[in-house]
Amino acid sequence: MKLVTVLLPEAYLEGLDELVRANLYPSRSAAIRSAVRDLLKKELWGRK
Repeated sequence: MKLVTVLLPEAYLEGLDELVRANLYPSRSAAIRSAVRDLLKKELWGRK
């Protein structure tokens, strides 16, 4: 994997932390990877 630095609003970070606390994801990184994967499936890979 590659390291990517992203600036996010505080509200997004709070939401990510809530997902982690609820044990829906093991970390912020995992939640962000899942969101990016879903976006790519919908916007890019789903077109084919």
